[in-house]
Amino acid sequence: MELPLIVLLSAALIATQVYWHRRVARQEARARSERDALGQRLGETETRARAEQHALLNSMADGVLWLDAKGCIRLANDACARLLALGGECAGRPLIEAVRSHELALLVERLTREPVVRGFELKLPGDEERWVAVNAAALQDGGGESGGLILVFHDLTRLKQLERTRQEFVANVSHELRTPLSLIQGFAESLLEGAKSDPALTEKFLRIIDRNAQRLALLVEDLLTISELESGRSQLKIEPVDLRSLVSEVFEEFQAQAVAKQVEFQSDMAPAVVLADRGRLHQVLSNLIDNAIKYGRVGGVVRVGSKSGAADELEVHVADDGPGLPSEALNRVFERFYRIDKARSREEGGTGLGLSIVKHIVQAHGGRVWVESAPGRGATFKFVLRRAPMPGGGSD
Repeated sequence: MELPLIVLLSAALIATQVYWHRRVARQEARARSERDALGQRLGETETRARAEQHALLNSMADGVLWLDAKGCIRLANDACARLLALGGECAGRPLIEAVRSHELALLVERLTREPVVRGFELKLPGDEERWVAVNAAALQDGGGESGGLILVFHDLTRLKQLERTRQEFVANVSHELRTPLSLIQGFAESLLEGAKSDPALTEKFLRIIDRNAQRLALLVEDLLTISELESGRSQLKIEPVDLRSLVSEVFEEFQAQAVAKQVEFQSDMAPAVVLADRGRLHQVLSNLIDNAIKYGRVGGVVRVGSKSGAADELEVHVADDGPGLPSEALNRVFERFYRIDKARSREEGGTGLGLSIVKHIVQAHGGRVWVESAPGRGATFKFVLRRAPMPGGGSD
C-alpha cells in the first residue's frame, strides 16, 4: 500500500506545482500587460503634457528662453525665436553663438551673481531696430545645484518708436511755435518801447504781429485736427458728394490766391458722386490745391481731374507744373512737419501738417493717397475714394 500512496502523493504534488506555476505565469502575464498599459498611458500623458506645454509657451506673446547650466539653449518658444531671429533648430546651441549680442552675454553673466534681474532693456542686433525688456532668473534644483536660466523677453520696439515720434513731435511743435511767438513778442516790445509814436512803423509792426498770430491760430487748428484724426474721435458723416461741384467750390475760394500768382485752374473732373464726409473732403482738396498754388511755378497751371479706378473706386488727382519733388521725398511728404525746402515753406506760411491731414482723412474714408513726381516735372497727388452706388444698383 505504500507504493500506490507515494505515487498518488507525487501525482498530487506535481499537479499542485503545475497549477501554481500556471497561475503564477498568468499573474505575471497580467502584471506585464498592466505594466505595459500603464507605461503606454504614462507615455501618452507625458507626450500630451509636453504638447500642451509647447502649445502654452508658443501661444505667449512674450519670448521665453530656457538655458542649461552651460549656457546652451534647452527651449525657446516661437515668440523668442522670432525676436532673437534664432532660426531653425536651436536646441543645444550656446546662446552666445545663436545671438551675437554682447549685452545679452553680460546679462547671462550677471545672473551668476544675482538670482533675479528685472526690466533689463536691450537693443537686439540686426538690420531692423528691435528693443526688448528682459526679466531673467537663475534656477536651482532640489539639491541646490544650478538648473539653468529662464529669460522672458517683452517686445518694446513699438513703444520705443512711439516715444521717439512723441519726442520729435514735441520738438517740431516747439520749433514751429517759437518763430511766430518770438516775432509777436519782439514787435510788441518795440511798440511798447516807443515805436508806436511812428504811425508808419506802428502799422507795419501790427501787420507782422497779425500775420504771425494768424499763423499760430492755423498751426493750433491743424494740430487739433491731427489729434482728432489720429485718436479716432473724428466721426465722419458719410453721404453722397458731388465731387465736380465741390472742386468748383474750392477753386472759387482760392481764386484770389491763384490770381496773385497768375496761376490758371483747369478741371478734368468727370461727373462723379463719391461716398465721403463733405467737410473733410473739402479739407483734402483745399490742402492739395493750396500746396499746388504755393509750390507750382508763377504763371503755371493747377489741374484737378478724376478717372475710374478698380471696382467701385474713383481716383482723383491734383497736379502742378512746379519744380517737382526729389525721389527721397516721395515717401516722406505725408509725415508731420516734413518739408523739402524749410525756408520757403515758412515763407509761404505753411504749418507742415497739411499733407499729413490729407493722408489721415483719406485713410479714415478707407482710401489711399500717394504722390508721383520727378525733379522739374511737377508733382501729382492722387487719392482714391469709393463711388456712391447709382439708384439702379450700379456705380455712376
